[in-house]
Amino acid sequence: MTVAVAHRSEHDLLGDRDVPAEAYWGIHSLRATENFPITGTSISAYPHLIEALAAVKEAAARANEELGLLEPEKAMAIVAACREIRAGKLHDQFVVDVIQGGAGTSTNMNANEVVANRALELLGRAKGAYQYLHPNEDVNLGQSTNDVYPTAVKVATVFAVRELLKAMAVLQDAFAAKAFEFRDVLKMGRTQLQDAVPMTLGQEFSAYAVMLDEDRSRLAEAVELIHEINLGATAIGTGLNAPAGYAESARRHLAAITGLPLVTAANLVEATQDCGAFVQMSGVLKRIAVKLSKSCNDLRLLSSGPRAGLNEINLPPVQAGSSIMPGKVNPVIPEVVNQVAFEVIGNDVTITMAAEAGQLQLNAFEPIILHSLSESITHLRTACLTLAERCVTGITANTEVLRAAVENSIGLVTALNPHIGYTAATDIAKEALATGRGVAELVLEKGLLPAERLATLLRPEVIAGSGTPQAV
Repeated sequence: MTVAVAHRSEHDLLGDRDVPAEAYWGIHSLRATENFPITGTSISAYPHLIEALAAVKEAAARANEELGLLEPEKAMAIVAACREIRAGKLHDQFVVDVIQGGAGTSTNMNANEVVANRALELLGRAKGAYQYLHPNEDVNLGQSTNDVYPTAVKVATVFAVRELLKAMAVLQDAFAAKAFEFRDVLKMGRTQLQDAVPMTLGQEFSAYAVMLDEDRSRLAEAVELIHEINLGATAIGTGLNAPAGYAESARRHLAAITGLPLVTAANLVEATQDCGAFVQMSGVLKRIAVKLSKSCNDLRLLSSGPRAGLNEINLPPVQAGSSIMPGKVNPVIPEVVNQVAFEVIGNDVTITMAAEAGQLQLNAFEPIILHSLSESITHLRTACLTLAERCVTGITANTEVLRAAVENSIGLVTALNPHIGYTAATDIAKEALATGRGVAELVLEKGLLPAERLATLLRPEVIAGSGTPQAV
């Protein structure tokens, strides 16, 4: 039996449509869901964005009330509705697809409709009774999608980046802890996959920690640019339909609501069309992804084996590795982080092209910038936490394998070169290669160094420069 669903009728430029009576979204959101069945992912999947939209609408309502443009009763209802949304309510009512045409208009209208209908309820009115409080005339008063949407995206990005920075710090600390643990574990360093000179495993892991520390600094610098907003610019940056003082009032209220040191762009026409801050942010995310992926490549290579590979370290086993090969365990955590890095690099290309494709006074492609930027930030965050918790903290060293590699490596002769001379070192290297014997063994046999002196020279803190990892 089919159950009838109650509807209300709403009107827009194109005519009348029935909207489910219980829905907080309205006719504009309905048309958007029909027009953009692109990803199947609605903007409700981006809580930072929904909370940022509500913050912008609350700030606008407060500014409009302050300037005498919005009745206090309406302003109070809008503010109350926005606060509920910021507290996590009604997020399921944000139904439009994250990728959409129209420069984000559908997202802005979805927000306007949800806020308006909840505010109407708070006023004791029915949903859709827009004669009492209107999505455009009241909730969107003094605004345009073209200043609301990029401002909300920037606020959302700042909060998402803060979470990424914390996750990177967790991973950095995990690498730093391993650097300290392995500070006296001698091994061979390699360049171009060939034996180079001895180092400690602690120094190797310290480098990964330092790379993350550097990238955290670069990310913190990039996010500073995201604090510049164009709220008050309205359609193209001229501030049309926004009264004098609105931009500053709205910025002040938004800063107070979010706790962020937001600033209004010096030139709103430029700020409304320019996506350079997003491009720079994406470039830093790509840098993080590239270096994180390189570190994961190293972990996979160092743990390769266990019998036919380098087998220098052991990654913690987290799942069976094969449906056909019994006993096989794969480096699945570094592998998944590699794939996140590939995604971030691809997203950077998307963001670059979207920013470049803007025309004249507006960039219509900010929805794909939001989608790509959000995916990069959130996936990098979870990748860092996963790598730290399910891989790095459980890594152990195969110390005997590492030590044997040092003793058998021709690269060891480089470290002894200052003490036995270049000619003797060359002869030792040639003989070691020809016979397969160890460098240290040959040095002792030929009496080039006394055993006690050789043992001192082969101590980790001597041969590797320092057994103490660099502080991070």
